[in-house]
Amino acid sequence: MLCRSYFRTVILRAGHICKNAERSAVQFAVSKRSLKIVPAVRLSVNQKGTAGKTMAATDGSSNRGLITITSLEKKDGGSCASGGWKSEDGKLSCGFSSFRGKRATMEDFFDIKTCKIDGQTVCLFGIFDGHGGSRAAEYLKQNLFNKLMDHPEFMTDTKKAISETYRQTDSDFLESEKDNSGDDGSTASTAVLVGNHLYVANVGDSRTVISKAGKAIALSEDHKPNRTDERKRIESAGGVVMWAGTWRVGGVLAMSRAFGNRMLKQFVVAEPDIQEQELSEEFELLVLASDGLWDVVSNDDVISIAQAELEPEAAANKLIETAFGCGSADNITCIVVKLCPNSPTESKLPSVTETETETRNQIETEIEAKRQAATETEIETHPQTETETKSDVPTGNVAETKDETQSNSEDK
Repeated sequence: MLCRSYFRTVILRAGHICKNAERSAVQFAVSKRSLKIVPAVRLSVNQKGTAGKTMAATDGSSNRGLITITSLEKKDGGSCASGGWKSEDGKLSCGFSSFRGKRATMEDFFDIKTCKIDGQTVCLFGIFDGHGGSRAAEYLKQNLFNKLMDHPEFMTDTKKAISETYRQTDSDFLESEKDNSGDDGSTASTAVLVGNHLYVANVGDSRTVISKAGKAIALSEDHKPNRTDERKRIESAGGVVMWAGTWRVGGVLAMSRAFGNRMLKQFVVAEPDIQEQELSEEFELLVLASDGLWDVVSNDDVISIAQAELEPEAAANKLIETAFGCGSADNITCIVVKLCPNSPTESKLPSVTETETETRNQIETEIEAKRQAATETEIETHPQTETETKSDVPTGNVAETKDETQSNSEDK
């Protein structure tokens, strides 16, 4: 029979966890406010946490006037970064935010590029979520879009160029890693905008969603091993899909397609699913993000939250904050692209103030419900010592133990 002092200890501990979660959300908001939009042409982001400099530069290897918009100097000890960009004509703007969260290391990378080719404006957006290490995701950030634009049929047959470039980049990465003992892998969710024609390609479980007249439309489908078509493909190649906490290829990898992952390459391919979309004024927002966002926030909620913000950078920051507050324990990175600033559908929406208030109240209610549920679970199921207590609610610690980090990487 448990004594009263035990219950008192557990209840106090649960209350302490909730307070830490609230304090973490406040700290995140403070660090977020300290990030300033830099009106530079190129925003230099150092994804490894060392100080990066903001500079303007173009790609001298071609006459395309390539501009890279990839990040700001990191703040808050290198755990988060955000920034924004707007085209010269004001017809396109984007914001990005990247947060290490509860992970001890950052394995998310992203890339944003824009240029003119044959008189056409070309914009490229990409999210790369590494697992087992960061090398594969970093390699994609540094090479994928450059290789794509160098493809001889990039402008004439963009879909073919994307498919071939994905496969070749995977092969090139594996070749570059042949002397390394690790087995890094990465997702890739990319959006290529050529004029008004959008190509969305996906490998893995990062995701791209677009809003049309206020409604969320998924432009990619997560590559999970238990998907009927993916399971059939894997088993036809001699592989096996089994349950190990979640569905995994060979009981190891929780996604069925990825770059890298040499040991599973026969089954885990880097062949992208590609969707095409001709854009009109009905399309308002494009959101690309790693699964640190999608695991805890639905497609519809992501679009609603993003639409409640005037600027895409503010929307990206709000999505990161929401995912963290809802219990995401993963790295979280997202890019929000505002497609039609003067879309007629905007006038049909409630005012920004009303929408913001309604959305944020709803989010706060949901987060509070999650915290209360976590507290109840804490009282019912945690071990008898306070030092063993652990909660799914974020406590604001950006550094986890080595064992937790290894476990997190293996879960991908």
